[in-house]
Amino acid sequence: MNQKIFYNDRRARIHCMICRMILFILFIFTTSVFNMAQEIDILLKGGHLIDPKNKIDAPADIAISKGRIFKVAPSISPENARKTVDVKGYYVTPGLIDIHTHVFVGPGEGFANGFSSVSPDDFTFKAGITTVVDAGTSGWRNFPVFKKQVIDRSQTRVLSFLNIAGSGMTGFPSEEDINDMDARMTSLVAGQFPDIIVGVKIGHYRGSDWTPFDRAVEAAKIAGVPLLVECHLPLLPLEGILERMKPGDIYTHSFCVASDRTCLLDEQAKIRPCVAEAKKKGVRFDVGHGGGMFHFNVAIPAFRNGLLPDSFGSDLHRSSMNSGMKNMLDIMSKYLNIGMTFEDIIFRATWNSALSVGREDLGQLSEGSVADIAVFSLRKGSFGFVDAGGNRLDGDRRIEAELTIRGGRIVWDQNGISARSWIENQIINF
Repeated sequence: MNQKIFYNDRRARIHCMICRMILFILFIFTTSVFNMAQEIDILLKGGHLIDPKNKIDAPADIAISKGRIFKVAPSISPENARKTVDVKGYYVTPGLIDIHTHVFVGPGEGFANGFSSVSPDDFTFKAGITTVVDAGTSGWRNFPVFKKQVIDRSQTRVLSFLNIAGSGMTGFPSEEDINDMDARMTSLVAGQFPDIIVGVKIGHYRGSDWTPFDRAVEAAKIAGVPLLVECHLPLLPLEGILERMKPGDIYTHSFCVASDRTCLLDEQAKIRPCVAEAKKKGVRFDVGHGGGMFHFNVAIPAFRNGLLPDSFGSDLHRSSMNSGMKNMLDIMSKYLNIGMTFEDIIFRATWNSALSVGREDLGQLSEGSVADIAVFSLRKGSFGFVDAGGNRLDGDRRIEAELTIRGGRIVWDQNGISARSWIENQIINF
């Protein structure tokens, strides 16, 4: 009898345990369903998605939740979305990455902590840009000021190349002080901020001594980051510069004629052999347009001969932004009219740029990644594009930013496509 009671009691306990497990599973399931119902903060519906990293070039919806991409699918129900934005007729891409800017704005003269730099949030979002990389405006001495004053206070994600010159772009003669070009200190500071400092920069040196260049190479090697060569190195031969660069290093101001560098094309507008060799070994070539560093008579022959930009760095600063170069979209539109496909342009402006700066978490629309997204229209009409020499290229297409989302939040809406009509809210509240 006792044994029978024992088995009945054991059977009851097992039954009770199974019931509790079923209830727990039901609880988890219903909670998940409830959470899923509350999950979508913004739903971008009906757009044409271009995500080069994931090889998507097709109509698709994107659901955003808690600052990240929750779901990407051909069709997502708007039933559980707090806000649905109709982007039919537009292109939806990762947020753009401008890898050549000068944003160490401050009260001083010049670029480093100065008035020649610009505040990133003033120009990024209206061009679909969610990430900028400062091109060595700061060095190891003043990077903490740059971080506190600009990087930590900007909505735009600001990354940085660290100048081999200790105080960055302070002008001559301090920018040329070899004694302040410390490879160890530069690499040490880069190692302290690995999520922000993505490379080392060399430029603005008028001597014939290779020491500054070699120290920049050494700092980049120790830190395990690419070298950005901004040129303005008039006495250093192009062949020697390219020979010293390793795969993944970046050469900017690539498509211009200037007095302080050798053009990448020869007198017959052909790619120089040392340039072809550099490209073959993996050196990357950035536009770096700026106010004086992009010319159609170099860019177009280079394009036709297979030398395409790996990124569309703008070299945006106070004096360049109102010149032949307006912003990164203007550069992209130039290449669209030169002959590059829109899909290839987006690849180079997003995923390929992310690869250039070693940030594979950016420039893509994978589920779970940060929701940095741009929505573009491709306007057709009659447009003119101007290079740094005042020469015009006539074109029939222009890329315009309609909507920009940074970290899951709408930060730019050109035509109010995410806003409700005022007719739906005519009540005046005093």
